[in-house]
Amino acid sequence: MTRQPDAPRHVVASTTDADTVVRRLTRDGWTVREGFALPSATWDVSTDRLVLHGRVTDRDALHLAVLAAARGAGIVAVCDADSPTGRALVDDLSRLGAVHLGPGGAPAPATADSTDAVAELVPEQRALLDRLAAGDTIAAAAAAEFLSLRTANRRIAEARALFGVRTTREAVLAYLRQRRTIE
Repeated sequence: MTRQPDAPRHVVASTTDADTVVRRLTRDGWTVREGFALPSATWDVSTDRLVLHGRVTDRDALHLAVLAAARGAGIVAVCDADSPTGRALVDDLSRLGAVHLGPGGAPAPATADSTDAVAELVPEQRALLDRLAAGDTIAAAAAAEFLSLRTANRRIAEARALFGVRTTREAVLAYLRQRRTIE
């Protein structure tokens, strides 16, 4: 399994910053639409190279933006990252991958502290790898993290691809090794 490139996820403070990011993404070949409602009925829109942009001022807009990102769309959200809604947005988007704060494209501090594979893992993958390192089976780890077995297997497969290894055991060992060097 090869890891697909992540769709861009940006949280910016103003519409001017959003315009800057949108212009850059358009130059890079992304299709840009205003609003967070997806036009496609298919679940996975990651192959469409679609970026949705707009203001996130309430929970409804937040839910639409996160759902669109989960379905594979890129997001450029205009929102104060320090507000409760902004923190919730950044937190939810961070579960899917790197979130860039501001127009400069620098990832949020939670993912920028290391260039190794551990920094690219989403929290679900880290939790699963921690449980596997403690001796749980994938099924037990999935149940403990309230994930389906299929989702857990997919997250572990993505982690294996990220670490460049073939087996889950090798992925757990690589995760532990790299995590120790960070701490």
